[in-house]
Amino acid sequence: MSDTITTPHRLFFTPSRASRELGLKRGELDLAVHLGLIRTVPDEGGGGRRVPRTEIERLRTGEGFPESLRHRVQVVGTTEGADVMGVPPGRFTRLARLGLVVPVKWYLNRYRAVVWLYLAEELKQSAADEKSAPLLHARRMPEGPRGLLDAGLDLRARNWRGRHRGFLLRLAEDPWESAGALAAFLDPVQIAEIVPDPYERSHLNRFRPGPPAAGAPGSPASLIAGRIMTADDPDEISLLRADLASVLEEARDRRPAPRPTGKRTPVPTHPAHVGSPRTEQPELPEQRERRELPGRPEELGRPEEPQPPRGLLSRFRRRNRRATTT
Repeated sequence: MSDTITTPHRLFFTPSRASRELGLKRGELDLAVHLGLIRTVPDEGGGGRRVPRTEIERLRTGEGFPESLRHRVQVVGTTEGADVMGVPPGRFTRLARLGLVVPVKWYLNRYRAVVWLYLAEELKQSAADEKSAPLLHARRMPEGPRGLLDAGLDLRARNWRGRHRGFLLRLAEDPWESAGALAAFLDPVQIAEIVPDPYERSHLNRFRPGPPAAGAPGSPASLIAGRIMTADDPDEISLLRADLASVLEEARDRRPAPRPTGKRTPVPTHPAHVGSPRTEQPELPEQRERRELPGRPEELGRPEEPQPPRGLLSRFRRRNRRATTT
């Protein structure tokens, strides 16, 4: 009996335990899972995802472990990223807005400003790419990209959404979860247009994850997170709508959304009419008046009859009648 209970704990690790086994911080482990560097499986007991022991052993036997794994999940902000690429911070921000470097994470600082984080390894690769040299080292940004920046182009949020969407789709186990991953980046109005059926929409929302760092519902942090998570570019919205509609067709074919069964609660019937539904008849005005009058039903409507006098006064009247008679 004890072996049956403890075997799952030997074969699978919670994220916290797995991070200790691999010498990673919890955030580094989550990012490694996000990037597909560490495989996870769903917990059959509904306790979130777990890391198989075989995956821990595979990573431990890798070359240069644990430094090599830690290096692959190292993230930097704007200032450090600029140092990695050998450019001023202002130039680095412009490169990120143009989409030449793609953020992998973000958070809100104490001033509620969005801080974008980038993979250091990717920045080194971009800096070594000869195609990036004109934008990295030219004294002046070329006219085409400069015009886009002047027009307000900023692809950081969109590029992050693309990465995060890929992460959610990798974790999806069935078409409904895939549909929820796509719907996570559309606002409710868009979803209602694609999924007009309220039962399907309710079922879809069960699989629709929120932003990774949302804060309390209705808080300023939550509103900012929702804005970053929601697609705002027409091309991006069009692509998401088409993908969602396609995945929903597969989801409906495989497992339709649950809906009410339509069963009615049986109504008690009189023994003399077993098997016949009892129909409630509207109460007529005269019935209501009779019900509201006092007394027994057989007395309703009769004229009031005189009642014999009682008490001290009646005895006094009877005494006077006897005295008069004598």
